[in-house]
Amino acid sequence: MKLPPNKGYLLIAEPSIIGDVSFNRSVVLLADHNDQGTVGFIMNKPLEQKLNDFIPFLTRNDLPIFNGGPVEQDNIYFIHTIPNLITGSTEIASGIFWGGDFDMVIQLIEDNKIKSQEIQFFLGYSGWDAQQLNQELQEKSWVVVENNYKEDILTKCCPKLWREKIIELGGDYLIWSNAPEHPHYN
Repeated sequence: MKLPPNKGYLLIAEPSIIGDVSFNRSVVLLADHNDQGTVGFIMNKPLEQKLNDFIPFLTRNDLPIFNGGPVEQDNIYFIHTIPNLITGSTEIASGIFWGGDFDMVIQLIEDNKIKSQEIQFFLGYSGWDAQQLNQELQEKSWVVVENNYKEDILTKCCPKLWREKIIELGGDYLIWSNAPEHPHYN
């Protein structure tokens, strides 16, 4: 059964989008989806840098930053599970929130009041115009699935997430779960 895109759902990149540098083997959490377009964050593409590489005065160095997508790669975005600590957040789905007071986040990090599994940072985001995502779904570039991890999605942010979701899809997708990322390596 095909699901329509919805806020809080996941987009799983079809194996057929092999040449796409941004979205090859991506899992995107949809933060917003409406008549104007769609915004999401790639959950499984960590960068080599940590958050303190972008915010030098930050003393903690245990907070990873992910490639959120190809749009606005000069901005940092975040999702979290602690709206009681971060004001100005927007709920994505039950237990998952987007954005909020960034200065407050930095202070909470410095005060060790945020655990790394409660927040995820992204450089850039993924965005689609009003009908662009629907067109890509018709072209079979993506599969939409419910986020069955709920707020635990933040602890699943790792490169193997795409493979796990492909295995869950089963059927013809199973063959792709063990295929090399670059087919010419075969």
